[in-house]
Amino acid sequence: MVWVPLFIFFVQIAYVTLSTVRLIVLMKGHAKLAAAVSFFEVFIYMLGLATVLEHIDVWYNLVIYCLGFALGIYTGSLLEEKMAMGYVTVQVITRKEDSNIPSQLREAGFGVTSWVGEGLTGERLVLTVLTRRRRQKELVNYVKELDPNAFLVSYEPKTFLGGFWVRRTQ
Repeated sequence: MVWVPLFIFFVQIAYVTLSTVRLIVLMKGHAKLAAAVSFFEVFIYMLGLATVLEHIDVWYNLVIYCLGFALGIYTGSLLEEKMAMGYVTVQVITRKEDSNIPSQLREAGFGVTSWVGEGLTGERLVLTVLTRRRRQKELVNYVKELDPNAFLVSYEPKTFLGGFWVRRTQ
């Protein structure tokens, strides 16, 4: 019965991948989508668990089950990265004399708020850029191109009201 370990392995990968995606989708505030995913997640989980328990006398089925779980975590994180749901805020700190960076970022379609800040060795230009997560790498690469010495910090905002993005998404 060579199909049993293969079935267990791939069912477990599918289950944990869906579980990972469901958790991330729920954290992004999409409760209805998370509920729909959870239906399939539990259905697949029960298929895998029932198969393992039915063939519990074969020790390597349990090992295969665990390997499928580990690979499912990995594939779930890859899938979530490809989905790139939501937004990210990137704060860019650069030298004040690089003041053309905000306009260049705006021309590239990014919403930018800028102000002058005080760093250890003098004035710095501070930029706050809100963008879709799927454009984050593009933004980071563009900033590196414009100023290889820029300092960047990114984080995911939970809520935003008003401004560039609200007008753009309506």
